Amino acid sequence: MKAFVWLYTIVLAFVSFTGFSQVWVSNPASQKMLVKQALTPQTAAQQGININLQKYFQSIDGFGYTLTGGSAQLIQALPADNRKKLINELFGTGDNSIGISVLRVAVGASDLDASVFSYADVPDGQKDEKLARFSLKPSENDLIPLLRAIKKVNPSIKLMATPWSPPAWMKDNQNSKGGSLLPQYYGVYAQYLVKYLKSMEALGLAMDYLTPQNEPLHPGNNPSMLMLASQQNDFIKNHLGPAFEKASLKTKILAYDHNCDKPEYPLEILNDPITRKYVAGSAFHLYNGDISALSTLRKAHPDKDVYFTEQWTGAKGDFAGDFNWHIKNVIIGSLSHDAKTALEWNLANDPQWGPHTPGGCTECKGAITIQADGSFIRNQAYYIVAHASKFIPTGSKRIELNELPKGVNGVAVIRPDNQVAVLLQNETNQMVNTAISLGNKQWGIEIPKEGVVSILLN
Repeated sequence: MKAFVWLYTIVLAFVSFTGFSQVWVSNPASQKMLVKQALTPQTAAQQGININLQKYFQSIDGFGYTLTGGSAQLIQALPADNRKKLINELFGTGDNSIGISVLRVAVGASDLDASVFSYADVPDGQKDEKLARFSLKPSENDLIPLLRAIKKVNPSIKLMATPWSPPAWMKDNQNSKGGSLLPQYYGVYAQYLVKYLKSMEALGLAMDYLTPQNEPLHPGNNPSMLMLASQQNDFIKNHLGPAFEKASLKTKILAYDHNCDKPEYPLEILNDPITRKYVAGSAFHLYNGDISALSTLRKAHPDKDVYFTEQWTGAKGDFAGDFNWHIKNVIIGSLSHDAKTALEWNLANDPQWGPHTPGGCTECKGAITIQADGSFIRNQAYYIVAHASKFIPTGSKRIELNELPKGVNGVAVIRPDNQVAVLLQNETNQMVNTAISLGNKQWGIEIPKEGVVSILLN
């Protein structure tokens, strides 16, 4: 691991190339990641990949992770200088940064917090229907100050709020794990979410999106909740949507937030002519199903956006295998199927895969592992996101990419600064030597076997 960290330091020390096109190459089998090189212009003599600037698709909001409470706790505990350097590396836009542009945060605890809590907890047997005891205090030591520090580095970062469970007293099992929201508390829970969003906004942390429930068909984590499509439809249509409207909230409501194998769930919500007025789009994970479900939904409702919001890497995962699968499916796959965001799961963990709640994930491997001495290791998920976030800023638009060689996956965008960024993955066990053309310009490009390149064309 020390050699790996040393290698990365050398990569970041490269002198910045300016004025011509560049490529960043990753060979995950040898863990030589994000090595920066210059691209070689050539005469247009080789048949190769062609970029079509005339055909546009979705605009892109960005890339990132879930900033769990556990991740925030670990980062906040770093010495001040280490924390500042890490925040700049993760969220800055300089040569030595990777430009994370979207963060998902839990409303209350996720299963990767050190303990279970909501923002309206009361003693067992009591209720707080007027939300008089509502308080963000459980997040005031770690999550909130870290988010505010991140906003100073990247003021335009987009934030997504997601609850893992309502307060237990609102549920039919009176428990943070499982159960369902009692119908008599639909209105109260809508006000709870409004109160959360208003409170965060007052701290300078306005949420760009909210999904009503993380993984609504998986009530097995702690915390968690079962919320069927009919229940979520009722909740949004009759309670959450009107509450947002009354409170003049600009936060976008995204339906579902679960696996690609059940596109009928968000379809049921978007097919409702009243509910769809309140819903901006749908969110997906890929623990089951196929990533093409995003474009299926987009075609059914072209006025509603799709978002990819979570995929984990595990403690027992293989670096190269994880990296390549996620690049293919989470990054290239989701963008190619109309997603506005592509997010991995947790940002940080300790060497024991914590913190987590009792009953929370015990093998979730974050983008970085923070060591006891304050140093950190960059894991697979760091590079999965970095290969997109470093080169594709918010406001980029996907454009058409043609004539990909056999065994090569890819996606291209035009950035707000009119530069073109291309991400290519070679799934074969042989080097692919090809060319890439943009207008009357052409460059030679070598993609290492089972490797990935990010290209910036001037």
